[in-house]
Amino acid sequence: MSDSEYLVTSVKVQINAPASLVWDVLVDLDRYPEWNPYTVRVESTLKMGEPVNLFLPDPGQPGKFVHVIEHLATFDRPRQLSWEMSPSEHSADAARRDQYIEATGAATCTYFTTDLFLGPTAPTVMEQHGEWVRQGFDAVARSLKIRAETLYQNVALREQHLARH
Repeated sequence: MSDSEYLVTSVKVQINAPASLVWDVLVDLDRYPEWNPYTVRVESTLKMGEPVNLFLPDPGQPGKFVHVIEHLATFDRPRQLSWEMSPSEHSADAARRDQYIEATGAATCTYFTTDLFLGPTAPTVMEQHGEWVRQGFDAVARSLKIRAETLYQNVALREQHLARH
């Protein structure tokens, strides 16, 4: 099987806000609980190679969280943010998460995210968790759109108010 069979891709959303603002939302890890329904908490320095601690709702145990440790792999402002998990003595699982922002205008962009399951456990992980990950990623994309557009509208309204006074 090809790697693409183990690739989960979110919906691609059009966001009515500048790519730089969307990037700022993605890297403002402290505010993830305010808008991100899937990755409800992230702890990281966002330095290349450093750990990225992800906390996701456990689908089998409501109210509990799954803690996943990955490492920052790409920090390409404002286009791509990626982290990856390598096999360890505790787990053979490996994956790479990529988040893509593409400017489509001065104040518009698109966003989507992918997760590529790697290594010998990829078929099992895809079968057991692929749909749950896709649903979570779709929720992230839609929630990021709402968060960024709301922030951008608030900035625009504030600037209009200041221009009038």
